[in-house]
Amino acid sequence: MIDLHFAPTPNGWKVSIMLEECGLPYTVVPVNITRGDQFKPEFRKLNPNGRIPVIVDRDPPGGGGPLTIFESGAILHYLAEKTGRFVPRDLHGRIRVQQWLMWQMSALGPMLGQNGHFSLYAPDQIPYAVERYGNEARRLYGVLNDRLGESGYVAADNYSIADIACFPWVMTHKAQRFTLDDFPHVRRWFAELRARPLLQKGLAVGRSAVRRTLDEQARSNLFGTKPAGGDAPGALQSQQLDT
Repeated sequence: MIDLHFAPTPNGWKVSIMLEECGLPYTVVPVNITRGDQFKPEFRKLNPNGRIPVIVDRDPPGGGGPLTIFESGAILHYLAEKTGRFVPRDLHGRIRVQQWLMWQMSALGPMLGQNGHFSLYAPDQIPYAVERYGNEARRLYGVLNDRLGESGYVAADNYSIADIACFPWVMTHKAQRFTLDDFPHVRRWFAELRARPLLQKGLAVGRSAVRRTLDEQARSNLFGTKPAGGDAPGALQSQQLDT
């Protein structure tokens, strides 16, 4: 059994999607990042960096007692190794997946997070920051679009952990004020992945908690629902609190 220490954000959903796609049994341990649960001493024993998600595998391969893993990319890599799924077996394929996973972790996620923060939730509008991160976010969408114009999936001939890592961030495109009509290869890929039943099951984890704790504008940003007003901190701001 795996314990998933989780909040409903793109990085949290990476892991819930992977667990569902792999058919691994897991228990969700909610972490309320709006209250600062991720900074409590008991959580920082699991992740000294104070970020979600974290997993604790109670029965890792080879034994040795429970295994704790933080950083969403490391978790995806571990679960792929544990199950033998969603990473190619050949060297060239594995390296392609690894490099695109690192691209998501180092570029796509952080830059979209900064773009969302400065364009939507910063208390003061800073034109330089809005332009800088907006331009970089658009550039990264272009990189992804070019890649998906060459290949059906982000890193391999088949669905992989690189796709799982990128999808929840691309899911925020409306909040990021982008339209996928500008990136037709991303649009095709996004629609195909969104139709996967197990991906949808992974995305369903924690949605009720989002609806209970986020204001209507934030729900609109994340889920595309119609807001009725409100200006409380929203989903993209909370995404700065996870990895």
